[in-house]
Amino acid sequence: MMPRAVVIAGASGFIGSYFRQRFVAEGWQVRTVGRDASADAQWNDDGAITKALDGAELLVNLAGRSVNCRYNERHRREIMDSRVLTTRTLGRAVAACNEPPRTWIISSTGTIYRHAEDLPQSESSGELGSGFSVDVARAWEDELAAAAVPDTRKVPLRIAIALGSGGVMSPLRNLARLGLGGHMGPGTQKFSWIHVEDLFRTVLFVHEHTELAGPVNAATPYPVDNRELMSLVRQSLGVPFGIPTPAWLLEAGAILIRTQTELVLKSRWVEPRKLLDAGFAFEHPTLVGALNELARGPSLSHIITPSADPSRTSPGGSHESGTMD
Repeated sequence: MMPRAVVIAGASGFIGSYFRQRFVAEGWQVRTVGRDASADAQWNDDGAITKALDGAELLVNLAGRSVNCRYNERHRREIMDSRVLTTRTLGRAVAACNEPPRTWIISSTGTIYRHAEDLPQSESSGELGSGFSVDVARAWEDELAAAAVPDTRKVPLRIAIALGSGGVMSPLRNLARLGLGGHMGPGTQKFSWIHVEDLFRTVLFVHEHTELAGPVNAATPYPVDNRELMSLVRQSLGVPFGIPTPAWLLEAGAILIRTQTELVLKSRWVEPRKLLDAGFAFEHPTLVGALNELARGPSLSHIITPSADPSRTSPGGSHESGTMD
């Protein structure tokens, strides 16, 4: 019996590496599309991509240049093109398959919703925001919708900040260790998140639950605000206090380290209504449990192969650094 096959596009970052390991652990055959010579197919070879996709039952697209940078003109173009053009390429390849994947999931982003401190943003009631990050997310989802692949179900997964070893938690932990782990800006902005294992389980759940269509929010139902986030980070490290960081100082620091304050100041309140209604159960629903687990170091329970080397054009340790959440 042939193993089930999954194709992961952009598999060399944190999420992609984790997914590879977990799919292999679950008995799947994993094929990859990327820029590296080690990938089964490169982005400039439509024929090789079609060959990789033919007979696979699931396509997961994680490709995209890191958003953890200053949004100058060149970076904006690279961020947009790395999502839209790769999706267009995958659409051509899927259309050319004799046996196309049943499901095509892209790692869209919960940052597509507006800054929300008043109401949770579900798939049906959420209001889309404005600005460059939202423009990219909308263009990405529009490109997926435009793909003419009638035998493939297309699902944009609007992912909150994915937590695992490294990524967004590393700088937050470093700040806390230095005594600078107080709240950032007003501290009232919501922090929607998902543990990377629950993100993997969400992908499998969406694939198996064919009634799920359109955008699906991937976030724990228990977000926290920034004040509680930083308090829990300090507690997980045993750090008793942290000096708050005002927004103006964050802006100055962001310029120095070449990133955007949006990554910590935007209030993301993403509600996983479709997942909950379909019966999905989170293994890591609360942030205190997730942070305590991560503070103990990476779990070895699911990992069976070495992580791939990180790539600038694939998601990093948090979903923020790869796919605009």
